[in-house]
Amino acid sequence: MKRAPSQFAKPTILLAAAFFTALFVAGCAVSPNVTIRPVPQVDLQRFAGDWYVIGNIPTRPERNAFNAVESYTLQPDGKIATRFRYREGAFDGELKTMNPVGTVVPGTNNAVWGMQFVWPIKAEYVIVDIDRDYQLTIIGRSDRDYAWIMARTPQISEASYQMAVARLKELGYSVDNLRRVPQRWPEAPAAGARP
Repeated sequence: MKRAPSQFAKPTILLAAAFFTALFVAGCAVSPNVTIRPVPQVDLQRFAGDWYVIGNIPTRPERNAFNAVESYTLQPDGKIATRFRYREGAFDGELKTMNPVGTVVPGTNNAVWGMQFVWPIKAEYVIVDIDRDYQLTIIGRSDRDYAWIMARTPQISEASYQMAVARLKELGYSVDNLRRVPQRWPEAPAAGARP
């Protein structure tokens, strides 16, 4: 005989998920003293828009990401609406989306943000490199645990990629866990998707 699900089962599962998410993000919290050097200044208007993730030292959710794209939109209140989307496990894998909100840390010339996935915790987000034309950027963290090499196009030259890897090493990163994110566009529909 099957038992009816408890009326408390769903809220308990949701609370447990929130708890574990908070624990994960707490490990990424913005420290009061950023110990990785950001770029001197970032023009947020030029930084806004889509960035393809070319390579990363990934967080747990994005370890098997394909076609990863991070998009930034400036809000009237000065915050940065963010949409991170990727396919799980394959080019036609399930579409996953996260929507954190970025807040510029005062006195950093827009180069250091707190990225909020779960209230009230903000993960450290440091723009450690950006080219003059705002076509290639590197995002890092003081703990040197995660990093993202991103570009305005889904592919960059091997020379550009190797220069970005060298920059991460200069910043004190071990690049043993650096993963090249597969990018293929135009994107095919997800498996099982309806036309």
